[in-house]
This record gives sequence, C-alpha cells and structure tokens, in this order.
Amino acid sequence: MAQIRGTAGYHLGHQNPFGGPGRPDATNDPSPLDAIREQTSKIEDWLDTISDPVKPYLPAIGRFLIVVTFLEDALRIITQWSDQLLYLHDYRHIPSGLTHLFLLGNVFAMTVSSIMIIIRKHTDYAVAGLLAVVVTQAFGYGLIFDLNFFLRNLSVVGGLLMVLSDSWVRKRFVGAGLPHIDDKDKKMYFQLAGRVLLIFLFVGFIFSGDWSFGRVLVSIVGFIACVMVVVGFKAKWSATILVVLLSIFNVLVNNFWTLHKNHPHKDFAKYDFFQILSIVGGLLLLVTSGPGQFSVDEKKKVY
Repeated sequence: MAQIRGTAGYHLGHQNPFGGPGRPDATNDPSPLDAIREQTSKIEDWLDTISDPVKPYLPAIGRFLIVVTFLEDALRIITQWSDQLLYLHDYRHIPSGLTHLFLLGNVFAMTVSSIMIIIRKHTDYAVAGLLAVVVTQAFGYGLIFDLNFFLRNLSVVGGLLMVLSDSWVRKRFVGAGLPHIDDKDKKMYFQLAGRVLLIFLFVGFIFSGDWSFGRVLVSIVGFIACVMVVVGFKAKWSATILVVLLSIFNVLVNNFWTLHKNHPHKDFAKYDFFQILSIVGGLLLLVTSGPGQFSVDEKKKVY
C-alpha cells in the first residue's frame, strides 16, 4: 500500500523537483512520531492477538461493569434501609415521606435501568434514568461539593455516554438503509464527551493521597495514557493501559473484603470498588468501539 500511495513505485523518492540531486536521508530517516507509531502499532497487534478469544464478549462485559455500581447501590439501600432513612431525615433534614420516595425511586431507577442496559433494550431511556440517579444522589446525600465524589461520578457519566454511543453504533448496522446524519453526529460528539469524562477518576487519583515513588511512576504513565485517550491517539492501547492500572489499584486499595463487617471504612471501600469497576467498563467499551471520528486515530485514516 505504501508503494502505491508513495513514490517508491515510480523511483521518484530521490528526485529533486528543481533538477538537483536528491537527498536520500530525507526519506530514509523516520521521524520520532513515526517510530512511536510503529512501536505502538506492534503492541496493538500483540494485544489484538491475545484478546481475540474474549473480544466478542467485551461489549457485554463492559456494559455489565458500567452498571454494576448502580446494582450494588440499589442492594445496599435495601439492606441498609433504616440507616439510609435515618441519615436522610436526621442529617439531611429531608421530611420522612420524601425520604421513602427518594430511596424507592432510586432503587427502582437503578435496577430497571441497569437491566435494560445489560440486555440492550431502550438504552437511551436507561442511560437517562441512571444519569438522573447520579444527579439526585449528589444533591440528596449532600455530596455535590465533594471533589473526589464529583470526579468519580464524572467518569461514571463518561461510561454511560460510551454505552449510549455504542448503542447508536449497533443501531446503524441493524437498521436498513444509511444512517441519518444527525445520528452520526450525535454518536461522534457523545464518544468525544465519553472519552474526556472517563479520565477524571485518574485525575482525582493523581491529586489525592500520599506521594511515593510508585505513585509518581503510576501517575506519570496514567497521565500520558489519559492524554492519549482524550485526543484519541492510540486510544485502544492507552485505554487498555488504564484498565490494567485501575484494576490493580482497585484490588490493592479498595479491598473491602479484607475489612471487618463493622469497620467504618468498609462501605466506602466497597462503594469506591464498584465505581472503579464501572469506569473500567467504560474503558472496555472504548477498546471495543474505538475513539470515534473526533480523534487522531480516525484522522490518520483520512490522511
């Protein structure tokens, strides 16, 4: 393909357009960016090879992981019903009747919307329902100004937007005829917004906690991968790196199963664990569906 599109097939690579001698080093020396692309392409090919057996199942796994935090939250509300009512009434000063409606509405919306996303039915309405849950819980529990909560939930929202764009991609192939231009534009914008929002969890990780050599190293690698995800340069490869880093971090730091059932931080660790699983699910959808039209990867295909 390079010989067809380039000058090698016509022996024009060393000719000077002004009649002078050509410069052989002008075409033989690759730029640093080309060298990086060549190496990352090899890594991508290797990752594709080892992931072939599970690749057909990644979209389903990604969708399940994205909603798993909502399913866990619904189960926690049911099992801690009296504690939830007490907190909302005594600490948030919400009237008793509204506390019951608030909790029932959240449990219903999270359960039904999560199931709809898993089985890929009415995904638009399901994503809207979970987005409403994120907003109402932020205000209901008084966490809207908590920076870590805000950044984590931005990443969860990014995962939900990836679910939405993935459903539009699949509709394009299921329906007859060509897709409407409006649907194509929506998909591109939502893929871009999803990519940008997914990385906010890692931003929160970088700026919180005690610093150590390992933390600095992970932060540097993760920051580079986040930038690559946002601009869409080798997005699948960089998203895979973030999946690995977040999974290791999640198991080592949010290991709630090692804490005693009465430990004060057990619920917080469990909440963080499942939220990170949701963001990992969004990154898996990015790996399977690609970064979309607004990305360096897609622009390279055009040029």
